[in-house]
Amino acid sequence: MQPLTPTQFHALLPYILPRSPAGRQIGDLRARMDAIFHLTSTTAPWRALPPEHGKPDTVSRYFRRLTHAGLWEKLLEALKDNDPKHPLNEIAPLIFRACRRAIRLRGLKFIALIRRLGFLTALNGPPEKVPNPNLSENMRRNLRLPPAPQNKVQDGIFIGLLRSLRRLHRRCAGVRYLPRALRLGWS
Repeated sequence: MQPLTPTQFHALLPYILPRSPAGRQIGDLRARMDAIFHLTSTTAPWRALPPEHGKPDTVSRYFRRLTHAGLWEKLLEALKDNDPKHPLNEIAPLIFRACRRAIRLRGLKFIALIRRLGFLTALNGPPEKVPNPNLSENMRRNLRLPPAPQNKVQDGIFIGLLRSLRRLHRRCAGVRYLPRALRLGWS
């Protein structure tokens, strides 16, 4: 992975946290963001961060801090609204890869935002295997079950309907477990 160019970093700068929670200035923001983007471009754990990028604990802590501050949501909204020639679009794939790591910290609301914005490559797995909160809400609002069956023909229809609903429900919930390599490396 190539380090961020000055133009790309300056486009990213308004969104990132320049200070720690204690108020101390963070040394080299560009190096930290390069380290985050380097690691999120792989399926490796944080402890596998190369030494030239700094301490893995420090970088992962900064990533969590940025995630809890809502950085990835802000960047996705900015990508949706900006001009196609904007420098953020050049690093959009890196942002999407970082979003895949952030989903575990941000949860279903983040998945719903990604789906609503249409950035399906930012999901942490194939879209058909990841939960779909929007589909489940539509199902809950619009589903009307027919009355209980009265004869054998209606029994078969009713059972077929229940099986279809069960398949749809499974699709709303996604799969229970996605292997790490699929979760972080699909595209």
